[in-house]
Amino acid sequence: MLEEVERWLHARSWSAGDRTVRQLLSAKHATGQSVSVVLPALDEEATVGEIVTVIRRELMLRVPLVDEIVVVDSGSSDRTSEVAAAAGARVVHRDTILPRIPAVPGKGEVLWRSLLVTGGDIVCFVDADLREFSADFVSGIVGPLLTDPDVHLVKAMYDRPLGAAPGQGGRVTELMARPLLNLHWPQLAGFVQPLGGEYAARRSLLERLPFPVGYGVELGMLVDALHLVGLDALAQVDVGVRVHRHQDGRALGRMAAAIYRTAQLRLARGHLVRPTLTQFERGADGFEPRTYAVDTEERPPMTEIAEYAARKAA
Repeated sequence: MLEEVERWLHARSWSAGDRTVRQLLSAKHATGQSVSVVLPALDEEATVGEIVTVIRRELMLRVPLVDEIVVVDSGSSDRTSEVAAAAGARVVHRDTILPRIPAVPGKGEVLWRSLLVTGGDIVCFVDADLREFSADFVSGIVGPLLTDPDVHLVKAMYDRPLGAAPGQGGRVTELMARPLLNLHWPQLAGFVQPLGGEYAARRSLLERLPFPVGYGVELGMLVDALHLVGLDALAQVDVGVRVHRHQDGRALGRMAAAIYRTAQLRLARGHLVRPTLTQFERGADGFEPRTYAVDTEERPPMTEIAEYAARKAA
């Protein structure tokens, strides 16, 4: 590990308990910063309501740390929107945001569009499939942004159990993202959960970043933020244990392909020879190929979008 990264680990890695809620509230009032929480959601009726309930109860009603909770529904076929709204979130459907640009499927697409329907100086992203959710996931990662003006992006770090096996989750992280980062961007080798969906950043940074539309968004954001603001502006906070739904092997393969594609673009900005991934499933006549497109689109920095610029000027 680079000496620079070892120093960063000591200086920019914290625990959620290192800053009390009282300290965060004091910093929030002193700086006048507002906080938005965004949950990208697709068919998450089983979990989204409890996450929204915990955030509202602990960080809005008990202490006024969070200013708004927005659930962006990316086309759910279940009751995700109804459950989220009943729990107290403002629900916005992906396709109603910036209709001039037709939406494409993908998590990054939803995160990018969320900048147009939120107002916080700090934007905190939380995946909507978490179970046993704790408010520390939010207060922990917004804490450094409220208390340290030199920090611009904070990732959550946590244990990720796979069934009963502790620390065995995050398979795409270990097999794809971590090797890529260590080989090509060794300054980012200190991030425990580089692909984690829980992170917070200053709007002033997010609006300058391109957003891969799919699963590559977290890796792309880390790499681009490193180049824009430098390693010392990035941080991570330990929030304990993350329990969520795990994908099957084929879905993980598609995630890995999208992440590799995101890395490849940033390494060379070159031409994708074949942006598809073929996987195999056993059928009645043996193994049958299934070919999927790999995300090849990225959204530009939000500062380049006329509607966003008009909103800021209003």
